[in-house]
This record gives sequence, C-alpha cells and structure tokens, in this order.
Amino acid sequence: QVQLVESGGGLVQPGGSLRLSCAASGSIFSRNAMGWHRQAPGKAREWVASITSGGTTSYAYSVKGRFTISRDNAKNTVYLQMNSLKPEDTAVYYCWALNYWGQGTQVTVSS
Repeated sequence: QVQLVESGGGLVQPGGSLRLSCAASGSIFSRNAMGWHRQAPGKAREWVASITSGGTTSYAYSVKGRFTISRDNAKNTVYLQMNSLKPEDTAVYYCWALNYWGQGTQVTVSS
C-alpha cells in the first residue's frame, strides 16, 4: 500500500518562501510521475505541478516561475519549493502518486 506524508507547510508573509516535502512509504517515486495539487476552502482541488520518473517537470500557469518541483528517488521524496508566495497561494497542498493522495499540509500566506 502506498503512503504519502506531506510536511513543511505553515504561515508565511507575502513574498516569502516555503519548501514542502512528501515522503513515500516505498519506492513508488522511482517508477511513477508524482505531483502536487492544492485546495482552498470551498474550492476544488487544483493541479499545481508534476514531475515524471525521468525528472521532466510541468507547472500550472499560476505558479510557473515561482514554484519548483523536484524529487529525490533515493529518499522516496518529492519537494515543492515555493517562492514569491501570494495570498492566493493559501491552500492545503496535497502530493499524489498514481491515484493516491497524501494527507495535506496547510500553507497560509498572510501579512
């Protein structure tokens, strides 16, 4: 069974940075695309970024140039570096692999 556990969320001021991580229970990261979605209160989950097993990355327009997704297959971990954060980035961030989801980590951008 796949288990994904996110961490690194918190409260940050506009313009600040956070680095999210998502640790997997097995070696799934070495063979599958992984990614991040986010969900603001009352809103649908929104795709943020993804990375293939070979390291090819894709980003939503809203975060392109500010966020960077990466992976460390040796650690079974995927990361999301978030820079130049905006209040509209406030959401619960979820990592995924296949049809599995992590529990989410809260990111709040506010002054």
